[in-house]
Formats: sequence, structure tokens, C-alpha cells
Amino acid sequence: MHPSTQNFRLRKHADYQLVYKAGRKQFGKQLAYFHAPRPADRRSDTSGPRIGLTVPKALGKAVDRNRIKRRMREAIRAALPLLTAPVDVILHPRRSVIDLDFLQLKREVATIFRSIQAATDRNAASARSNGAGERAPRRERTTNVVTTTAPGPS
Repeated sequence: MHPSTQNFRLRKHADYQLVYKAGRKQFGKQLAYFHAPRPADRRSDTSGPRIGLTVPKALGKAVDRNRIKRRMREAIRAALPLLTAPVDVILHPRRSVIDLDFLQLKREVATIFRSIQAATDRNAASARSNGAGERAPRRERTTNVVTTTAPGPS
């Protein structure tokens, strides 16, 4: 792997578990992905994103899985400048990635990184508008109650 992207890998099992637990799962055309903002107490050597890959045995024998991982790493390397937020991402490819054209794979990864960056930017903007990361207070739900009196016997 290229030395400059070595820092952007998610490596520890605990970090993967944190993303699975606290993150959001979303789906692209060829990949499912999880992403979660990195907590302040889990800061690493890199200030930017960390990317992890999971390629399950269901996707084929070791040769196929390694090929998927090599192609995914190269697509990640090309799209990494699109993602600057301190976020942890796990990419989970589908079986169709084996036969997918590499340019389509690169586009898919770039699209995912753009959407994660946009979501992170939106969350940061809403946190700034709400104060120091506090949630906006919930508005009370009001109901209009209309009471009618039935005419009684006269």
C-alpha cells in the first residue's frame, strides 16, 4: 500500500465495533457502508478519515476476496481527497464488485465519500447553530380540544 494512505486505514477491532454500534448503515449500488464521526477520545495519528474494509467469505475464495480488497484499496486511494472530515468509514462490498468495471467502482466509492462528507458537514453546521453540540429542544405538541355541550332537556 502507498505510504501516504497507510495512515487512513481503520485497523483495530474495537474501532470497527464502535463504527458498527454508533454509526449509520447506508447502501450504495455496489457497496453497503457504515460511517460514524470519530469521538474525541478515539483520535488517532490522522486528523482525517479512517477507512476499513470487510470482505466476508461469502464473496468467494481467498483469491477473489483479495482481488476485491486490492481493487477497493486502489479506488479508496483515488477518492480519499474527497473526504476530509474526522470520520471512520467501513466499506462492505457486494458480490457484484468482483465483475464490476474498475471505473464504476471508483465512481461508486467517490459518490459514497461525497455523501459522507456532505452528511458530516450538515451535522457540523446544525451543531454550530444549536450551540455547543446540543440538540435543539423539542417543541411541545399541542392539540386543539373542542368541547361541545349537548342541549339538555328543557
